[in-house]
Order: sequence, then structure tokens, then C-alpha cells
Amino acid sequence: MRPSPLTRRSVLAGGAATAAAFTALPAAARATAAPPAPGAPAPGTAPASASGAAGSAPYRWRTAVIGGTGFITGVLFHPRVRGLAYARTDIGGAYRWDDHAARWTPLTDHLGWDDWNLLGVEAMAVDPAHPDRVYLALGTYTQPWSGNGAVLRSDDRGRTWARTDLGVKLGANEDGRGTGERLLVDPRDPATLWLGTRHDGLLVSRDRGATWATAPFPATPSATGQGVTLLVAAGRTVYAGWGDGGGALYRTTGGGAWEPVPGRPGGASARVPVRAAYDAGARALYVTYADAPGPNGQTDGSVHRLDTATGAWTDVTPARPGPGDTFGYGGVATDPRRTGTVVVSTNNRWGAVDTLFHSADGGRTWTSLKDTAVLDVSETPYLRWGGGQPKFGWWIQALALDPFDSRHLVYGTGATLYGTRDLRRWAPEIRGLEESSVRQLVSPPSGEAHLLSGLGDIGVMYHERLTASPSRGMAADPVFGTATGLALAPLRPQYVVRAGWGDHGNGAWSADGGRTWAPFASQPAVARDAPGPIAVSADGRVLLWSFTHWDGTRYAAHRSTDNGATWAEVPTFPKGAAPVADPVDPRRFWAYDTAAGTVYTSADGGATFTAAAGGLPSGDPQFRIAAAPGRSGDLWLSAKERGLFRSTDGGRAFTRLDGCRASYALGFGKAAPGGDGYPAVYQTGTVGTTTGVYRSDDTGRTWLRINDDAHQWGWTGEVITGDPRVHGRVYLGTNGRGIQYGDPV
Repeated sequence: MRPSPLTRRSVLAGGAATAAAFTALPAAARATAAPPAPGAPAPGTAPASASGAAGSAPYRWRTAVIGGTGFITGVLFHPRVRGLAYARTDIGGAYRWDDHAARWTPLTDHLGWDDWNLLGVEAMAVDPAHPDRVYLALGTYTQPWSGNGAVLRSDDRGRTWARTDLGVKLGANEDGRGTGERLLVDPRDPATLWLGTRHDGLLVSRDRGATWATAPFPATPSATGQGVTLLVAAGRTVYAGWGDGGGALYRTTGGGAWEPVPGRPGGASARVPVRAAYDAGARALYVTYADAPGPNGQTDGSVHRLDTATGAWTDVTPARPGPGDTFGYGGVATDPRRTGTVVVSTNNRWGAVDTLFHSADGGRTWTSLKDTAVLDVSETPYLRWGGGQPKFGWWIQALALDPFDSRHLVYGTGATLYGTRDLRRWAPEIRGLEESSVRQLVSPPSGEAHLLSGLGDIGVMYHERLTASPSRGMAADPVFGTATGLALAPLRPQYVVRAGWGDHGNGAWSADGGRTWAPFASQPAVARDAPGPIAVSADGRVLLWSFTHWDGTRYAAHRSTDNGATWAEVPTFPKGAAPVADPVDPRRFWAYDTAAGTVYTSADGGATFTAAAGGLPSGDPQFRIAAAPGRSGDLWLSAKERGLFRSTDGGRAFTRLDGCRASYALGFGKAAPGGDGYPAVYQTGTVGTTTGVYRSDDTGRTWLRINDDAHQWGWTGEVITGDPRVHGRVYLGTNGRGIQYGDPV
């Protein structure tokens, strides 16, 4: 389900499947407003407090283990180096497979705040003649507000990169992101690279990606089409699939001139060529087709083989889509060690569930590998979807066969990468690859888990350990998709509530710190289509639930005093605002009306709200307030490019903190030893001229940058929190690289 290019919610099939972790980039990543001049207060605020310039502190950064959780859009084995492979994702960057360690190494974590749009990988390519060379085409969206794409090139397998910015946009998180590859090293000249774009035709580089120019091409690009969907080498000939207007295929054999491939496979005239693979021994090119580029929206498809010597097409479709069983075809792979061996995947087959078809005779006969598959997801229990059985797959467009091992096959899904070594037993080959889009983080002050997380598409996780996937998997009863709220009661930390998109209810509570959950006995009617953030009073007796539809429509908040059994509308609560509970006084709540720039306060347990401080930064729904733990009425306001503000009188007045030019996400952790006892303050923000991750141990007077240029992860403006039990430990939510956590070195 894809309501818009920016806002997408989960696709659940009876609570047993989920789509990719492909959440919208919030407006924070696209803001262009200039920050106020240093020391200049925003309207209606007190003068700025003094603060110094930022220093830095060395940190060790690691990724909390969940196991994938996002859409794997492509996998490439190097044809001449055993154990060398690369993977791409729609919003989480690219990875290299370390065969010795049996895990993936991230290659694009160095991309920073201003380059958030480059965390989506549109395509990748390897050079068969030069094993250390690898290329990435980056760009997440093609909308006018997004930046242009870029090509990265490496001579050391992605350890270091050179970069060329393009004059066109790429769309790694748009429809068609599972097609390809759209990037190719020319088999006749390793200095020549081809790059297919969606809306700007075919590009060519004659200097290994350093410069690019438009290549003459027979098809005319459009502003809304798919353009070049695939590029593949068949011997010394390069083929290109065209996604607009009838499944056309083009080729070039020398000199760079392109021509249509004579003939056309029967039945494919209205379809999109999705992927292609070449069998050199048989001189056969296999092409998968679907009636839409996918991964969504496909209802019909086919597989065809082109004899590149004679030009003859043969329909080798394993199974025909039909009424009650609609789907397209996606991935395709051939075996260089065994002529005639080919594997293809179905895609968007929700009824019978997607499968892989395997043939050893050039597509004359096929075997469904799903029918004999044994899935072992013990290392990533969330793939059981709340206690059910794991699914063989969905959104299967990435498919690769190891050129050195005919029985080593891998395929990507909307949440993981499965692999086999015997074509029967399958398990995730996903270690090191984390693509969660993280929405909420809570670090409890006590209990077994140091972290609870709320994620895009995958719901809520209970992390007993940070180095292993949560053993309880995705929180059940009900099983959620994208989480929209997560909160615990500070005076009763075992009591936790959550909200999100779910097919069986949109809110739940836990009395054991998030280990087990029960759905609210009832929910407001608006919760079905517009679940938003939720807060719980310090003692756990009052719930406040706010509601915002994915299209931005805001609704009145509702209140419950009986653990969600009944709900009452709160008319004086600003519609759509995020409720914030006082961590000490159960009677106090706050809400920030971002449209008006006004803080609202409640002293009667959230029953009524009245306006307090006004004239604060307004106009952006991502402005937010946070309450400092262990203190009553101590509020902090992150106002993005407008800066960071603090109130010590319960929201009646705010003071801007000088030296912090921008603040995007804010959280608190354990106070520094030997200090004044005030919680450590963490933020993603801009201090001086550098946007990064910062810690302050002196109430925001000075800041230490705790990430570095190798650890930036693109856009990190959604959520951050410290650990209340471990000073210096911080948990950071990313939009596509999962949960990053850091400890002082």
C-alpha cells in the first residue's frame, strides 16, 4: 500500500506479512528555512542563555540487531571472486558481503545530513575484469523537493569512494525500485558505464563514472514513466529494458548505437521488463515481465527466453497468473556453471504466496522451491509475525545465484534476505544488514530490557540484548505495522503503552515492561485510520492518545482512565499535537500546537488544557517538546532550524539556548558521574556549522559531538534517547539504517 511517494503504511496480510521499511522522509530532512542569527531569540521567548562551542568525544558505534526489516532491492555476486557480493536497499544504503565473517558490511554510512536523499540505492554494478571496482547509483526520490542523484565509484570494494553528482534525479524508493540493475559496466570497455534513469533517458560515462552525458537512445523518456528498467550484458552485447509503452527491449553491439531488438515476446506487449539474466552457454537471455514495475500493483506477468544467436523468442512462463491468483514475475538468475539452469521469482502474489521456480532445462520444466522449503528464522524471530509461521516471501525482485556454488541461492523480500545451500533449507543471510526506519525509542530505567523500539512497518520490539534479534519478535496482540507511539509511566516503568497501524486494533498496553502485550479493550473510532502518538501519566493511570491521518488531517485527542476500556474526547487539546506527560507529577501534561506556536498545559490529568507560552516557533508539525526525567515542569523544545529552547516553569516561558543553531531530535540519559545530577542531554542538531549527534553534560551550556564523519547515516532527525542506567550510552533512530547505539570509548 502506497498512499503517496512520501507517506506509506504497512501492507499486512492477515497479520502475517509486512511490506518494506520504507517510511516517508519527514519534512525535517527537506527544510530550507535559514536558522536565526546567533543569539537572536525567536518571537515571544526570553533572551538566549549562554553556551559554548562544541567539542568532540570518541564513541564506538554499533547497530542494534533485529535482522533486515526492509526491502532488499538487489543482490550482485561478483562473477570472478568467490564470496564477494553486494546488496542494495531502497532507503538504507548498500552493503558488501564478508564471506569469512558471514555478515554484511555497510558501505554508505558516511553519507551525512545534507545527503539524506542518497541513502536510497537505485542501482549498483561490479567490473568483472577488476574485482576491486564497484559502482553505486544513489538517489531516493524524483520529486521536485528531492535532490539530484549521484554516482559513487570505488577501487577498494567500497572502503573509500569518489563521487560524481548528477544533474538528474533517481528514485530508489519509488515504484520500480526492484527492477534492474539500471547500472552496468560495458563488457567491451571497463571505462564505459551505462546508467538508465526513470525520466531522463540513458546516461553514459567514458571515464569510469567521473563524468556523465546523455546517450542517444531510440525511446523517448517521460516525466512519469519508468524509463530504462534494466541493463544487462550478453557476451559483448548490452541490452536495455524500457518500462514505458509495451515492454520493449533495446541493444547495442558496438560504437554505442542502440537499436530495438527485432521481434517481441508474445503476450508481453503491455508489460514492463523487470529483470534479465544471460546464460552464456546457451546464448539465451531470460527476461521477466509484469504488468506494473512493482513491487506493488502487479497482477499479471510472464517469463521469456531470447535466443541471442537467432533472435527467436520462447515463452517459458512457469505458472500463469489468473483469477484468484494474480501476480507478476520479478527476479531472474542463471548459473554460469550449469547451462540451462535458471531461477525466477513471482512477485506480489498474496494469495498463494510468492515462490521461486527452478529449471535445469532452459525453462521447459519448472519446480517450485517453496513447496519443499524448510524455513529457519530462529535468528530473526520477528519473521514469525507475532507467533505465526514465517512466509517464504513477498516482494521478491532481488534474486541471485552464487557463480561458484550452484546450490547457493539468495533472494530478497520486503523484510529480509533468505539464502540456501541445498535448495531446500532456507534461513536469513542478513547479519549486519539493518534497514529499519525508527520512529520511537524508550530506554526503561529498570527491568530486563535496556531498549524498546517502535519501527516503521515492523511495529514494536523488546530488546533483551542489543547484539541479538529480539527473541520475542514483533510485539503481538495485536500485531502492528508502523508504530506511531510508545511511552512508559516513569513512576511505574513496567507499564508501557503503544500505538500504530494494525489490522486488529491500533493500541495496546503492557504490565511487564513490554515483554507481553494486550490490546486496549476499546479504541476511539478515529484510531482505525489515524493513529498517532500516545502518552501515559507518570503513575500510569491516564492515557492521552492523539490522532493524525497520514494525509496530515488532525483530530481531537482522547483520554482514558481505565487502561483503554473507555475513551473520552478532550476538546481543549490542540488537534494532532503530541501529548507529553510530566515524569514526576501525574496530574500534569503538555501539548505543543505547532501551527500556532503555543504550548498547552494541563493540571488535571489531561482532562482540560489551557494555553501557556505563545509566540514560539510555528509552522512545522515536527517541532516537539520533551520533558526532562526526574523533574517536574522542565521542558525542552526542539524547533529544527529555529533552535533549541528550554522552560523551567512548566511551559509558561521558554529561553533559547545560544550556540545550538538547530535541534531536530532530543532525548535524555543518565547524568554524568560527579556532576550536578542533571540528566545528560542528547540531540541531533547543529552546533556551530556541523550537523551531528551531540551530548551535553551541563544542561546544554556546552556540547560534545559524539558521532564522526564515517558514522552519519543520512537523516537522523526522528528520535534519540540516552540510557538512564549507563552514562554516555545513546540510542539513535535512523531512517533506513536501523537503531544505532553508541558508547564512549
